[in-house]
Amino acid sequence: MIFVTIGTTEPFDRLLRALDGLDGEELVVQCGDSLARPARATCIEYVSFDELGDYMRRARVVVSHAGVGTIMAALAAGKRPVVVPRLAAFDEVVDDHQVELARRLDARGLVTLVEDPSTLAGIVRSADPAVALDDARPSELVGELRDFVEAHVGRGTDASRKTRLRRVRTLRS
Repeated sequence: MIFVTIGTTEPFDRLLRALDGLDGEELVVQCGDSLARPARATCIEYVSFDELGDYMRRARVVVSHAGVGTIMAALAAGKRPVVVPRLAAFDEVVDDHQVELARRLDARGLVTLVEDPSTLAGIVRSADPAVALDDARPSELVGELRDFVEAHVGRGTDASRKTRLRRVRTLRS
């Protein structure tokens, strides 16, 4: 089974349209509020966190946007997700932080980055979805993700920056 999740924030039709190139394998898609519905897919608007983990563990391949939470959930399920970052150029996000994060994690072998959705079907067919995290890598990854979040917290108004800093500090606790 191929499990696809776009997260819980905004539609991601660009990713969902790229799934029409997949064939032959069961396709389960958490599609949120997107208008696009991939052909031959079982579409579910939203799943609970427990259901998300269950789908990820059962899937041969996990495909997702490049959100930190989704990537961490896939890694926790023992999967190297195939990620398609949301892009500001398509009004999918306010900036291209997902591209930056996905490139860093791809360089470490933790995700498979797809920057051109037209190549998604071929990448999914040949994906090596298993990821093995040794004892040192999870703590390094947490530190890198914390640094990444803090670097991006500096964007926006002073009030929003203070709110986000409080959230980051809470995550550290």
